[in-house]
Amino acid sequence: MTQTETTRRPVLPASPACGRPGWAVAAMCLSLVLVVASVSAVNLALPHLAIDLHASNTDLTWIADGYTVALAALVLPIGALGDRVGRRDVLIAGNLVFAGASAGAALAGSAGVLIAWRVAMGLGAAMIMPGTLSTITAALPPQRRGRGVAIWSGFAAAGAIIGLLAAGALLQRFSWHSIFTISAITAVVAAAAALLLAPNTKDEDKGRPDPLGALLTAVAIGCLVFAIIEGNADGFTSPAVIAAIVVCVAGFAGYAVHGMRRDEPLLDPRLFGRRGFRAGTITVVVQFLAVFGFFFVGLRYLLLILGYSPLKAAVALVPVALLVIPVSLLTPRLLDLLGPRGVIPAGLLALAGGLLWISQLTTSSGYPPFLGGLLIAGAGLGLAGQAGTASIISSLSLRQQGVASAVNDTTREVGSAVGIALMGSVFTTRYTHTLPASIADLPAAVRSAVHQSPEAGLAAAGRMAGPQGAQLAAAVRDSFMNGLSAALLAACAILAIAAIGAALRAPTASQARTRAE
Repeated sequence: MTQTETTRRPVLPASPACGRPGWAVAAMCLSLVLVVASVSAVNLALPHLAIDLHASNTDLTWIADGYTVALAALVLPIGALGDRVGRRDVLIAGNLVFAGASAGAALAGSAGVLIAWRVAMGLGAAMIMPGTLSTITAALPPQRRGRGVAIWSGFAAAGAIIGLLAAGALLQRFSWHSIFTISAITAVVAAAAALLLAPNTKDEDKGRPDPLGALLTAVAIGCLVFAIIEGNADGFTSPAVIAAIVVCVAGFAGYAVHGMRRDEPLLDPRLFGRRGFRAGTITVVVQFLAVFGFFFVGLRYLLLILGYSPLKAAVALVPVALLVIPVSLLTPRLLDLLGPRGVIPAGLLALAGGLLWISQLTTSSGYPPFLGGLLIAGAGLGLAGQAGTASIISSLSLRQQGVASAVNDTTREVGSAVGIALMGSVFTTRYTHTLPASIADLPAAVRSAVHQSPEAGLAAAGRMAGPQGAQLAAAVRDSFMNGLSAALLAACAILAIAAIGAALRAPTASQARTRAE
């Protein structure tokens, strides 16, 4: 996955799957859905984890984000490994690592142990993710490649809803442990499907590895998320957080210098000079920042405020999937007509508009207004997701599709990791600061539960007799809505800024037709 890929050709060895590219797409989408669903499914279990494992808001953020941080930090270097030894083989190994880590997570008895297994699951996901898109683009003929990418984008977006539905159905009858058990089983099935149905592609010219580049990017991404999460918990002036920020900046700066000087960098920084590549990466980052940050905080509105069961909460989000996939399939035509400069800003602004709508809800708003905002956001998600991915892919040559896939995966996961950390931190800060002063008069155990998480606070209120319990529950719900609103508004601001940038600098339709700018 380097600059020298302009001189490389993907090797497509003889395989029964080579004659059935549609089956290869299906196998890759199964692995893709497993990876994406594992980001969202855990959000449905957060109330159970808060109670069963005595997890604080910060613990819950790490449980959700330990997976995405590992995935974001490692997907680029492991993608480079797949380019060298075979993308499908690394994907199969990743599914097996994922299966083992999921089985360990199912047996976790504390928040710390679960966080560790979630990080291990992220390692497996980083081995899986790069091979999904690059195998599709290599297996399909040129005339079907655009539709294959659209299908991939649709499942990448809808996979989050699929994960929620599966988790909701499991939580109706079983404990949160079942989510990880089923993930382990699905990973084994996905490994078998990839082995039987997908070709093993790799670079003919393997080039030289870039271990320093891999180390710098992994450390920088990890420190960025650590600083956001722990800065909220311990303060941004704490020594550990300041050190993480310094290392993060030094890591990204060091990689930029290293990449400019090296003949075969992990990812050539000069690629960001291309309009389509730059616009696509920014679009994917901010889109997934908003989407998975929303899942982390917004899903709890259905569970805690509306009182939905896990399955009902998952079903309440299905309209997004029903809208995202057809919009994704229509987007290539819109890109031909309007270009990224026309489609990307529209998608980002629609996503921001939907989240802005939801940010104005109150504890008495109910589901219909939530659904209205959800549909607006879903249309934007379908437009922005496909347009961003297509912009990255179309800005590089066919011989650079390993780069295109890795960058698309990395930006998705960086956006997801930062979104969960950022919106989770904004939510926690606002929730804590808007709790009423009367909380100080409650018993110490109750105060601790309220500050620990809204889930624990509502559980404590439910154990209190008389009007005091009802008043405490109302206060927790009001503070929850304040936190939700603040988190969504932060995402809206980021989306709006990115939309303005795309409207000014993204390629036009005519510019996008030329691969090299």
